[in-house]
Amino acid sequence: MRPASSTFDETIDIAVDGESIAATIVRPAKGLVGVLLVHGWGGSQAQYLARAREISALGCLCLTIDLRGHARDESHRESVTREDNLRDVLAGYDTLVGHPSVDPSAIAVVGSSYGGYLAAILSAMRPVNWLALRSPALYPDEEWLVPKRRLDRDRLAVYRCDVIDPSASRALTACAAFRGDVLLVESQEDHLVPHPVIVSYQQAFRESRSMTYRMIDGADHGLTTEAMQQDYTRVLVNWAAEMVIGARKAAPAVATEAIVATARTPTGSTG
Repeated sequence: MRPASSTFDETIDIAVDGESIAATIVRPAKGLVGVLLVHGWGGSQAQYLARAREISALGCLCLTIDLRGHARDESHRESVTREDNLRDVLAGYDTLVGHPSVDPSAIAVVGSSYGGYLAAILSAMRPVNWLALRSPALYPDEEWLVPKRRLDRDRLAVYRCDVIDPSASRALTACAAFRGDVLLVESQEDHLVPHPVIVSYQQAFRESRSMTYRMIDGADHGLTTEAMQQDYTRVLVNWAAEMVIGARKAAPAVATEAIVATARTPTGSTG
């Protein structure tokens, strides 16, 4: 593995719906796989940069984005919708695959909480080879265009207590159609995204090429201790290394660079 110091950061803006979102490209000397990582509600790209650098050191080019309603755009937190943020993720993906160093047939997407939910939907709209979801959230399809902040939290908590059939959820329907490799990470003490939500995702990924499930013992939703953070980083980077090595074996003649985009759920996120 190359040391993280072999990576380089480049701050960029991505145009979406007449506005722009902040992003960071983490670039290695050479790469293969493009990886897009999406942060959770209340998070920012800054919280995933360290993981982006570790994954980039595997030979991937990393991209991190700030969803609208977050970071420098936090003033719009009350009005941003799931549709808005899905468009942000699509714009990030298109920037990733449009980079001349990226192999568009080797794309991974990583998402945490709300970002995992958006990543799952993205997989039905763009080609994705690898999908890593940490504590992916789940929302009813109704009120898609209602500002995310205005969704009824009590109703949402009840909704997440049941195992949902894939046909009843846009995100789970996308998972049911996914044919790539999956990493699904659960926090043992997660009360915001409880176990039935994880079961819903597990059951939906019935056609995936592989499914890797990991539980972080004693962890809460926001991974509020350094030990929890390190446990997740280890799981994610080890899985990414396995996927990158597998891709290289499958295409030994390919010598392209790759992009990785990252995002993560912060302490105290509302999912």
